[in-house]
Amino acid sequence: MPGGRLTQQDRRRIATGLGDGLSYAEIARRLDRPTSTISREVARNGGPGGYRPQLAHQATVQRAQRGTPAPPRADGAPSGATEEELIELAVRTGLPRMTARVHVDLLLSEDGRRTAAELTRRLKVSPASVSVAVNYLVEHGYVRRERDPQRRRDIYVVDDDAWYHSIVISSRQTLESAQAAMAAAETFGLDTPVGQRLAKVGAFLEQVIEDMMESADRWRTLLG
Repeated sequence: MPGGRLTQQDRRRIATGLGDGLSYAEIARRLDRPTSTISREVARNGGPGGYRPQLAHQATVQRAQRGTPAPPRADGAPSGATEEELIELAVRTGLPRMTARVHVDLLLSEDGRRTAAELTRRLKVSPASVSVAVNYLVEHGYVRRERDPQRRRDIYVVDDDAWYHSIVISSRQTLESAQAAMAAAETFGLDTPVGQRLAKVGAFLEQVIEDMMESADRWRTLLG
């Protein structure tokens, strides 16, 4: 039923849709589900290239047998290997641990939305810690901030397009480094060893960023 748990048949249809190259939004439309439900289902079960419906269903059944939702740990972090693995992966990519915990909690929420108060309560941390984490995530494009005019509070949202925006922001920052390297190369002189080294770095970064943005634009439709 729409809005309920995914069935084994739903997961087979997801796998078929991925194999046919459909976007998450199109798969969600065909299953009458939110796009975020499909993207999270795929992300926590191998990604677009490794999604296996039978394995995904078995993993869900095993989590349910252990108890779903799992009780929070003493330190307030979400329980379960999947959540911890996602947090560790985010930390290895450079996110501060608290920021990674906030990001993963948002990713695994049903609608991808939390208030600062909800994050504070769920993770059992100080409001200041949550504020630092969400400000970082907003600044780097991982989440966006919405205002609830009725309750006068901010709501932090991670939607499917956030991944694209985070790549754009990161690319712009790297491009600035490339341009700085090129400018420094001219200052030192393109006929000097230092200038030549910096020019190579700048040219390399510019090409990588150009390729990355072309790829991000080409595959953006997968995000719906």
